Amino acid sequence: MKESNVTSNDVILAGEENVDAKTRTELGWLIGARLLLAGLSLGLAVTLDRIEAFETGAGIWGVYWTVAGAFLATIVSGLLVSRTINPSRFATVQVVTDLTIVTSLVYFSGGGESVFTILYALVVLYGALFLDRNGVVLSSGLAAVGYGVVLFGVELGWLPSMGLPGRGLPLSVLGAYWGFYAGALLVLGMLANSLASELRRTGAALDRRTTDLRRLRDLHLRTVESIGSGLLTTDDQGRITSFNPEAERITGVTAKDASGRTLGGVIPGAVEILAGAERELSDGASVGRDRIAYQNVLGEDVFLGMAASSLRDEGGNQVGHVVIFQDVTDVVSMELELRQSERLAAVGEMAARMAHEIRNPLASISGSVQVLKASATDEEVDTEQVRLMDIVVREVDRLNHLIGDFLRYSRPAPIKPEPVVLAHLVEEIAEMSQAQGESNIRVSLDLDAEVVVMADPSQLKAVIWNLWNNANEAMDGVGQLFARVRCVRRNVSQDHRPIRRNEPGEGTDSLQSTDWIARFEIEDTGPGIAADAQAMIFEPFFTTKRDGTGLGLATVRRIVEQHDGVIEALSGDSGGACFRVSLALAEVSS
Repeated sequence: MKESNVTSNDVILAGEENVDAKTRTELGWLIGARLLLAGLSLGLAVTLDRIEAFETGAGIWGVYWTVAGAFLATIVSGLLVSRTINPSRFATVQVVTDLTIVTSLVYFSGGGESVFTILYALVVLYGALFLDRNGVVLSSGLAAVGYGVVLFGVELGWLPSMGLPGRGLPLSVLGAYWGFYAGALLVLGMLANSLASELRRTGAALDRRTTDLRRLRDLHLRTVESIGSGLLTTDDQGRITSFNPEAERITGVTAKDASGRTLGGVIPGAVEILAGAERELSDGASVGRDRIAYQNVLGEDVFLGMAASSLRDEGGNQVGHVVIFQDVTDVVSMELELRQSERLAAVGEMAARMAHEIRNPLASISGSVQVLKASATDEEVDTEQVRLMDIVVREVDRLNHLIGDFLRYSRPAPIKPEPVVLAHLVEEIAEMSQAQGESNIRVSLDLDAEVVVMADPSQLKAVIWNLWNNANEAMDGVGQLFARVRCVRRNVSQDHRPIRRNEPGEGTDSLQSTDWIARFEIEDTGPGIAADAQAMIFEPFFTTKRDGTGLGLATVRRIVEQHDGVIEALSGDSGGACFRVSLALAEVSS
């Protein structure tokens, strides 16, 4: 009994280890096979019992009871199949039960001459379909043992003959007869098992291929739906067959509405790109590219960059087109701005050259007038002439100053950045201002000496000096000037917490690289900046001064932007103007 249990545990349901839906289905087929076997047995028994010429003997009632037991076993197995936790053992028990039923049928219906002996082959056959090779050997062996017990038992008198006479065959003939039948059962089982195994391998390969194809299809679908470009396909008649979500967003047309419509009906102008793809196909290329103006369903005018290529089947025959497009309106706007900037740069370069050339005759004019003025005697030049010559010299100096500012603005010098302590520059400017005798202007300094920026010191000094002089001039020599240097969080105007220095390698190329920034402010108590002038204050040649050139603040902004900074013109708390410069902090090693 112990050996039988070990053998049963070694037999597994072919291809299955877990009790899943597929395993339960196979077990259900196994139970169904017994139901079919019981039905055939019952029908055959009734038929034989009704044939008067066929001698059934007293064992016919044993056949009926065996068939009844088969139906009962089928019902019990059907109730247990959903609860089993060991499908291999359950399947083995079913096959053993069926072999027991067949052996009983053979015994009660005539022993070795029973018409039910064919059922041994059927049980071995369907057992081979559900069990592995060990299970086939077990089922074939049990079938041979069962048939041998009945054959030898009845013929040799070991078992009651159930009213049917034996054939009186010698033992050697019985042994040969049994050996042939047992061998046939084993060969049948092994062949059936081999065919079933090959069928399972083919089915598993087909399942894997189906799964791979499903994954590939899902990947293709997700790719098409997730791609950041509009994508559509057409058939050979130019009708749209697919339309991805990005195409819906760009055009405003749903995939349902676009399906079946012509490409020209959804995107006018795209047909010419398809024609271009056809023309290029003859030259060895199969892609047509162009940019078209398009108005979507919302009435928005946009530019679409489109590319079309041939869509081919597995045989290489063209069956339509693939069209990819993007909204390139921003790119077109940038190109227009770039061309405008290039034209302005060319004009600026020409103006700078002209300004440089104008300087030479201005210097000659100024020098000549000064020579005339110095060489003339009081008798030769009257007061009016002296005044006019002074005007000429003064205006020439003003033009020279204007040209110098213009050249500095149009030809900014390249920056040479290095770590700069911002507070030191402000203190230096304050000392220079006091040395010029501006005693009626009080200076209030609020400087954080730990603020370090990466900047060109000479250019940054020019920025501070320009803003400082503007504040002095705005107050007309009387008032109070506030200069502040601090570390603040971005978009936070008042925050004095210590800065977290960036470690080497983290980078601070722009204001977006850290939450902390350096901020420098100059505020005066002058009249302030008019609201309508704040938007224009940094534009070239815009000035609120009577004798200003309008290039000072424009140059300041240019320098600040070269340092990846931001400058703002605000209204100060005291009612005057406040200029705020924000710069990235320098990297400081710990």
